[in-house]
Amino acid sequence: MRVLVVEDERVLAEAIARGLRREAMAVDVAFDGLEAVERVGINDYDVVVLDRDLPGLHGDDVCSRLVEGEASARVLMLTAAGEVRHRVAGLALGADDYLPKPFAFAELVARVRALARRSSPPVPPVLERRDVRCDPNRREVTRAGSPVELSRKEFGVLEELLRADGNVVSAEQLLEKVWDEHTDPFTTVVRVTVMTLRRKLGNPPLIETVHGVGYRLP
Repeated sequence: MRVLVVEDERVLAEAIARGLRREAMAVDVAFDGLEAVERVGINDYDVVVLDRDLPGLHGDDVCSRLVEGEASARVLMLTAAGEVRHRVAGLALGADDYLPKPFAFAELVARVRALARRSSPPVPPVLERRDVRCDPNRREVTRAGSPVELSRKEFGVLEELLRADGNVVSAEQLLEKVWDEHTDPFTTVVRVTVMTLRRKLGNPPLIETVHGVGYRLP
């Protein structure tokens, strides 16, 4: 899952980003509205966590542009104003959800994951295929009922393969969804991560390599 955090308070923005990365999400950060619009035009995000009071371009205008454009990202709007009229105004602009500051980080994570599940096509909260079960909310993976300990990136790759429901996922798509924009596109990090994920999932091997195309979990 890839998330864009748009927040002009840099300490808060980086804290949110670090926390979401610990949840195995790929996270980019923008510090003003214009930068946010530019990033959404370049990258494919599942969720945009959008502060309402932004410099450069107000969060309301950013939200309107996202809704009117071709971006498929869901929008979680943040604001220091918690009154009902502000929540209504934000939702009326097309935001998918609304969270007033201050907020509990656990609630932010839950709302981000809930919005990602509302993407098209929708996916269930717990992902299962063959004898593998992946619970993104609990960050738990089991195979044949036995727990499997994965790193954040291994977990992210497995989650994307399960979301694909047997279809092939390219290395480029995995790089887009599991890593962030600072990752070298020519790196071998995807191949290495898939290799260690295969080993940790054990035998018989589950992940297939479709040469020249990508990977799948049939």
